[in-house]
Amino acid sequence: MVIPGRRVQRRVTLTEIAEACGVAPSTVSRALSNPNRVSTVMYERITSKAQEMGYTSALLPSADNRLARGTIALVLPNLTNPFNLDVIRGAQAQIRAASYLHLLVSTEESLPMEAQWMREMARTVDGIVVSSPRIDDEALRAVSQVAPTVVVNRAAPGLSGVVIDTPAGLGQAVHYLNSLGHTRIAYVRGPHASWTDRTRFEAITAAAHESDVEIVAVGRYQPTLSNGAAAADAVVLTRATACIFFNDVLAIGALDRFHQLGVAIPDDLSVVGCDDIFGASFSHPPLTTVTSPGESAGRAAVDMLIGRFATRDRSDRIDHISAHLTVRASTGPRNND
Repeated sequence: MVIPGRRVQRRVTLTEIAEACGVAPSTVSRALSNPNRVSTVMYERITSKAQEMGYTSALLPSADNRLARGTIALVLPNLTNPFNLDVIRGAQAQIRAASYLHLLVSTEESLPMEAQWMREMARTVDGIVVSSPRIDDEALRAVSQVAPTVVVNRAAPGLSGVVIDTPAGLGQAVHYLNSLGHTRIAYVRGPHASWTDRTRFEAITAAAHESDVEIVAVGRYQPTLSNGAAAADAVVLTRATACIFFNDVLAIGALDRFHQLGVAIPDDLSVVGCDDIFGASFSHPPLTTVTSPGESAGRAAVDMLIGRFATRDRSDRIDHISAHLTVRASTGPRNND
């Protein structure tokens, strides 16, 4: 990971600046990460002393123009899922429109890497947007105390963010499959540390209870095409007549494997994905999925973050974006043979 040079050439610590100014290190951190979190007098006092001591990240815009040309980090668990590319497009457009620099970080599904880099970036950037984080709520709240942070697809006390309501869409999928005669449905689960997977599974099981449908949980899988193929073998063993996958990447990976196994889709098995990524509409067969507006989420998250730069209101807030089931050819009536 390369951090912009304007903030990495340090020779002075926050603690040293705090001692020189006679304030707490947390006050210095707030002033340098987001000047609007302290008074103008305190901001000028701290940045003047920091410049004097050679702390290069203190070379921020003047008090009259604090919101120009800072750096916003966008953190994602991977760059292989097309849904994340949609989030990037939306976030990048808003960051560019606001004249900020854009730092893109992929943690490659590594929880330790995500935890370390988030802690480090909180001291070097003006704000952070993190999508589908794997670290826990407490760690995220600690990061947000150092730098303004907005989370995509995580809702927890003390955190602000944007949540796409895919769980409701998957609840729709359960009811839809049940209307087609399916009473035993497999759910292929996502990564262990995924809040999104947990909320999707909870919504699926709640909808199944309402419809008197049996849900069979299958494994824990990182969202890759090869893992989707592996999950397909496990789904066949459940003897379910329909299956829902954590996301479209897993579902599309499974479709090819089902074909190899001689499982006809949807005659033998109905398949549902989630996110409606690029490619879902022309998979074979076209995939029934929950349409999830990732680009809108990216835009909304950046708008929320920049809004927090300009206001003293630090209360947490969660905005919701709706999602819906899109029916295509991968689902059909249960075969009673």
